[in-house]
Parts: sequence; C-alpha cells; structure tokens
Amino acid sequence: MRYIINAPKRINTTVDLPASKSISNRALIINALAGNDILPDNLSDCDDTDVILKALGEMPDTIDIKAAGTAMRFMTAYLAVTPGEHVLTGTERMKRRPIRALVDALRYLGADITYEGAEGYPPLRIKGGRLGGGRLEMPGDISSQYISALLMIAPTLEDGLELKLTGKIISRPYIDLTLCMMRSFGADAEWTDVDTITVKPKPYERAKCFIENDWSAASYWYEALVLCNDPESEISLTGLTDGSRQGDSAVKYLFSMLGVRTTFGSRERGLPTTVTLKLVETKPPRMDYDFVNQPDLAQTFVVCCALSGIPFRFTGLTTLKIKETDRLEALKTEMRKLGFVLREAALGELSWNGETCPKADNPVINTYEDHRMAMAFAPAAAVFPGLRIDNPQVVSKSYPRFWDDLRRAGFTITEED
Repeated sequence: MRYIINAPKRINTTVDLPASKSISNRALIINALAGNDILPDNLSDCDDTDVILKALGEMPDTIDIKAAGTAMRFMTAYLAVTPGEHVLTGTERMKRRPIRALVDALRYLGADITYEGAEGYPPLRIKGGRLGGGRLEMPGDISSQYISALLMIAPTLEDGLELKLTGKIISRPYIDLTLCMMRSFGADAEWTDVDTITVKPKPYERAKCFIENDWSAASYWYEALVLCNDPESEISLTGLTDGSRQGDSAVKYLFSMLGVRTTFGSRERGLPTTVTLKLVETKPPRMDYDFVNQPDLAQTFVVCCALSGIPFRFTGLTTLKIKETDRLEALKTEMRKLGFVLREAALGELSWNGETCPKADNPVINTYEDHRMAMAFAPAAAVFPGLRIDNPQVVSKSYPRFWDDLRRAGFTITEED
C-alpha cells in the first residue's frame, strides 16, 4: 500500500500530539521495577510502547518486541534482574541490530545472557536474577539506550552502579531524561563527574507519573509550516512543556533558525500547555549543526532544508546507521529521487551543497520500515504535489494518528495499491 499526498496552500490547525514514547517506555520499566500496579497517565499508544506494556503484563517465555529498538534494549536489562527465563526476539531487521555492548556490560555485572543466533545480535536467552553491580566503563558514543537501560536497573543492584562513560558522550539529553525520571521514583542517581554517573542501591518508590506529549512528533509540524511557506498559516500543538527534559524539545530553537516562532500558552515550568507556531522571518543562507544530542531530528531537517533551498552540513549522525534502517543511506537514496544529491564526506556526517540531479518521474518514497522516513517526507508534498509514500502504516511505531492529523490539517491523502 502507498499514499498519494497533496498539501494545502495554508495550514490552520490544532494538533493533539501523541504522548512521548521516550518517556512512556522509561516510565513503564521504572514503574515495573518499583512494583507499581498503577500505570502512568497519558501513556503513548504507539507500537514501541505497546510491546513493552504487553511484555511486562504477560511475561511469556518468548517475548517478541517486533521492530522496537528501545524495547529490545530496555527489556534486556529488565529481564536480567527479574527472576525467570525468557527469550527476547524481534523482526528480521532487529536481529541485525547490534546489542553486544549492552550484553557485555550486563554479563560483567553478573547477568546470565546467551545469544540464540548470531553473536552480538538478538534473539537473546536471559535468565534473570539479582545482580551485584559495582563499577563499569562503557564508551560514551554508543546508543544512549544501552546506557539508559543499565541506569534504570541500577537501583536494584546490590552495590548500585558507578558508570564511567569514555570518549565522546552522545545523546546526553536522553541520559539526563532517564536520570530525571529515576529520581521522580525516589532513586539516588546523579552525575558525580563530567563522565561518571553514580546510582546508589536504593529501591524505587511507587509514584504517580504523567507523560508529556512528544516533541519529536512536533518536528514534522514545524517542517510542514516551513515547507508550506505561508505567513498566514498557524499550527497549535498540545501537551508540551517549557523546559522539557526531552532532548528533541530543542526543535523549537532549531526551527527558529528557519524562521518559525514558538509561543507557549503558559510558561509555568513542567505544566503541559499548547504551543503555537508561526512563520516570522526569512530563511538563512545555510545551516550547520551537530545533531549528536538530537539524532532523531536529522531526517526532518535534511528534507526541510534541501526543499527550502538551504545548503547544510549535519554531523553527529553516527547512530543513524543502526536505527530501523541505515538512515543516512536511506536519505541519500530518497532525496535523489526528488533531485537532491547528498554527500556523506565522513562518518556520521551528511551534507548538501546545492548539487542537484534529474528528478524521478512520479517519485515514490520508500520508508524502509522506518516511521521517521514516512513522517519526515510527508510534508514534502507541499513542494512535490502528489508525492507518494510507500508502506505509510510504519508511522504506528511512534505516531499512529499521524495521517489522520494531516487530513484534519487539510492534506489530501489517497490510497493506492
């Protein structure tokens, strides 16, 4: 199945954004470790959260987390400290996504984990039990989900955990988000040096938790506003907070560089409110940015900048090669269909210097089983009327109502077999 998308000339809409899956997934794991039977409020209804919710509720012998990378990392650590034996598996793509760094770290702490297939990759057989903890070193430039997985189980370890991150530390806001949520459940966890996190062996407390809406999902509406390029357009987004711990809340600053003003309905810290987006300024001559702390925003900005005629150089993209797909290769391939030649001059770097190539006739964007490919390219219909998106249902991984929200905003979406 594919969708044919046409964008309106003007957008005036209010969007009820989905709850943050990053916060939801952390909240579910910590909530379970705290022994709390009451679920957090405003949980995400996306696929990634649903597989964790079902896994924790049913705890079958074989747990299939499908395409949810977060669930694979978080559940690996959770099962390692939970009595019982389970096999943790997923899709064929998941079986090609590395997990050795996390498994090695858990084994060092005493976990009983074996590979059921290829070394270093799922599926995993995990025999859970109480672990000792202690001091551990890990590279700081691996997926922050490995680090967050270890941190969340740390209060349950007999000796707690002192985690030293070596080299460059990437996605630090996601680590800080994890620590903040742990502390909200009573954990004693903090940075004790620029590269070291210390978690005391203090059990979690039961706590009520409300999930903020998703700043990552907001990024596609910022993009739609820019590509619509209409000064009278206005988009309101619900359930966001000023001073959010979500790393992707930086989207409001990044899009200010592209001429979008973000106005908060309330500036009370921690209180969810509605933000309103308006175009107010001209676009910059180029954009250079290191996405090391917000890698999930890269696809949005690649599409948005190129289609706005803004050359760019984006770095800090190393982890994109091990996401749902190799996002760097996917971006280069799909952008070429639209007439843009992207270059990957160095590891973790993607740039566009204005180079173009012939456009494909009636281009069809391949989504590569990657939700963010579908959502980042959908607003491109404002520049390429009738743009086709293949396998659009992949958005259910993080934003199940995405296409419905686009229709309510005035986008015309028709289905094609």
